[in-house]
Amino acid sequence: MEELSTVQRIAVWVLPVIFAITVHEVAHGWVANRLGDSTAKMMGRLTLNPLKHIDLIGTLLVPGVLVLLGGFIFGWAKPVPVTWENLKKPKRDIALVALAGPGANLLMMVFWAVILKIGLILSVTGSSFAIPMVLMGDAGIIINIILMILNLLPIPPLDGGRVLVSVLPGSLAWKVSKIEPYGLFIIIGLMFLGVLSWIMSGPIMGLRNAVLVFIS
Repeated sequence: MEELSTVQRIAVWVLPVIFAITVHEVAHGWVANRLGDSTAKMMGRLTLNPLKHIDLIGTLLVPGVLVLLGGFIFGWAKPVPVTWENLKKPKRDIALVALAGPGANLLMMVFWAVILKIGLILSVTGSSFAIPMVLMGDAGIIINIILMILNLLPIPPLDGGRVLVSVLPGSLAWKVSKIEPYGLFIIIGLMFLGVLSWIMSGPIMGLRNAVLVFIS
C-alpha cells in the first residue's frame, strides 16, 4: 500500500480498524452477558454501533498516526464494563470473557479474507470495486491478526494477561494482576524498543501468508 496517497491509506484502513476494535469489545460483553453479567447490556454496549465504543485516542488517533507512519498498527476502544463478581464461575469465566475478544478478531479475519477473495474474483471482470475490496480485505486481515496476537500476550490488562491470572493459583494470580495499571506503559515501551515488533512480526506474517495462500 506504499503507493497509496495519505487519503487513500486512511480510506482503506478506517473501517477495518474501527470494526476490528469495536467488535472485539462487543464480544467481551456478549460472552459476559451469557455467563451471568449483564453490565454491558444494561449500559447499551452490546451494539455494533462504533460510536458507542470509539475512544478518540485509542480508536482514531493512535491507529491513524501509525497508518500514516506505515509502521506497526494497533489500537483500542473504550473497554466494555464487566462486573466479574456477577459471573457464574468467576475463575473460569474470566478466561472465557477474555478469549472472546481474540476469538472475534479471528472471525473478523475470516470475514475480511472473504472480502479479499471476492475482490480478486471481481478483478478478473474489471470491476471498479475490485481494487478497493482487495486493499480493504488485506487491511482487515492484517489488523485483526495484529489485535488477536497482541491481546493474547500474557500481560494484564491484555486478554492473555487475564487468562493467565485466571489459571494461576490465588496468591500468584494476585501478584500478576497487580501489573495491570502499568500494562499499557509496558506495551508502549516494548513497542518503542522494537521488542513488540520482534515478538509479533513472525506470527503475524506467517498467519497472513497462510490466509492468502488458502484463499488463492
